[in-house]
Amino acid sequence: MPNAADAFDYDAVLRACAQGEQQALHRLYQQDGRHLLGVALRIVRRRDLAEDVLHDAFVSIWQKAGSYDAGRGAARGWIYSVVRHQALNALRGSEREVSADAEMLDALQEAQADPVMEQFELQASMGRLHDCLEHLDSAKRNSIVCAYVDGCSHSEIAARLNAPLGSVKAWLKRGLAALRECMG
Repeated sequence: MPNAADAFDYDAVLRACAQGEQQALHRLYQQDGRHLLGVALRIVRRRDLAEDVLHDAFVSIWQKAGSYDAGRGAARGWIYSVVRHQALNALRGSEREVSADAEMLDALQEAQADPVMEQFELQASMGRLHDCLEHLDSAKRNSIVCAYVDGCSHSEIAARLNAPLGSVKAWLKRGLAALRECMG
């Protein structure tokens, strides 16, 4: 049974946004707004900042929709990467002013687990993604999860995994290539 994301035409929405159709941006927000907010919230860990990130990301999507190239990847992936990059930029810009104790962060991560998982379910079946991730060695898998789920920079991943920066970059590159091939 196809889900709503399968039926939604992200390519057409981006083409319409590029042509100045405001209703297309509204449809995109209705379709994925809450999931995109979950992605931003997972990275910036503050609701008010995540809402700002989402707003700025939608402005960016509106302005840059014409630059989307279907030959370089899926439209939905492009949209999610715009939000992710906006969130990372906001996080870097704030110099991580957010200070919270470990208990508060754990509670926030638990509260945000479901929206993040829903995002993955809409992108691909969790079973298939899980199987593909399980086939990766732990260094590649952990690097990918840190980067794309936790929103860590390459340097942060290197620190978390206690590994050289060059190794982390190589693990990400090879791991993503292996995931692309597996998800085929």
